[in-house]
Amino acid sequence: MEQFRRQETTAADAAHELGITARRFRQLYQDYLRAVARREEADWAPGRSGGNRQREIPVEVEDLWRRLFKAKPPASYSFAASEALRRFELTVDRATVRRWAHERSLNLPRPRKKDPAPIRRWQCARVGTLWQLDVSPHRWFPGDSVNRPLFDMLDDCSRFITGARLYEKENLYGYMDFLPRAFEQYGLPLALYVDYHSFFFTHIPDALTYLGEALHFYDVSLRYAPTPQAKGKVERLHQLWQNRLPSLFSAEGINDTGQANPLVEDLRQHRNSKEIHRELKRTPQEAWHIALREKRSDLRPRPRCPWWNYIWSIRASIKVDIHGTVPAGPQRYRLESCSPKTSLTRCEHRDGSFSFLLKPPRKGKHPIVLLRIEAQK
Repeated sequence: MEQFRRQETTAADAAHELGITARRFRQLYQDYLRAVARREEADWAPGRSGGNRQREIPVEVEDLWRRLFKAKPPASYSFAASEALRRFELTVDRATVRRWAHERSLNLPRPRKKDPAPIRRWQCARVGTLWQLDVSPHRWFPGDSVNRPLFDMLDDCSRFITGARLYEKENLYGYMDFLPRAFEQYGLPLALYVDYHSFFFTHIPDALTYLGEALHFYDVSLRYAPTPQAKGKVERLHQLWQNRLPSLFSAEGINDTGQANPLVEDLRQHRNSKEIHRELKRTPQEAWHIALREKRSDLRPRPRCPWWNYIWSIRASIKVDIHGTVPAGPQRYRLESCSPKTSLTRCEHRDGSFSFLLKPPRKGKHPIVLLRIEAQK
């Protein structure tokens, strides 16, 4: 220490001679200087070392990390740490994973430098006030040649992910399946924050799209983001999935949405309950429950409405033909209770079944079902 103080040696040489890191040497040197200030340098001695605190990584975790880093594209260090926690309840930080990978020559290319983030709008004060909804098209599966949409939705207040699901196409069937799943599990928000997609926005004044009418039936309004940057929270969630899911699907050999969606659901719940959000300094689930305990909630439970299953279906106005039949999928079915040319409402449900209503949905009324056709297995 005295030689370094007289500039007769360097920190790197002194650390090498003592068999410690340069960082540890500088820590000891600061303690030595404090002793010099007290004129106790002759009696100074370093304290006991904490020893080797590096944790032993279980074999099954190492096997998982090797698969993730050899996947194309390779997983990130943070996702490898997240998977160790989700699968094996092993808590490690990103630096530990990075050190482990470098020791085994599993170095990853440096990510490109990101553009500075725009100024962020802070979150709402109450859960359920605003849910951000967006779709991320991406080539999620290994060797995939088409972009498949991932539907994302999160609470603006708590960052709690209320829905994440892969579909083959972004269409009305996807939205009519995705939204009621989240509403049935968590309740109805006051508003959804969306873009100017034709599913949500129409240029006709005071007119609503098909999806907008379904939301309006349950008093859920739409707010429109002027730019993608305005929906920054859900856009960053897209980046999270794009950094994680392709690597995981490649490592696990998953190639279709049927296999992928149960895994996406597990990752969504893990993200909500286990991972600390860097801005909130707590997990989204904890932030969600704190807001509920403090009665900062605008959520409404799913209404006990007889129209629920019919609102979240694809409806069409049809007429009974001269033979007394109505179309449902590729077949036609006879309807004895109605005369020809009677106008009906046909509902195609999420499970593939069909219902024929005498009148379209109206508040204060009850549905009159004339015919029900169950989904074919």
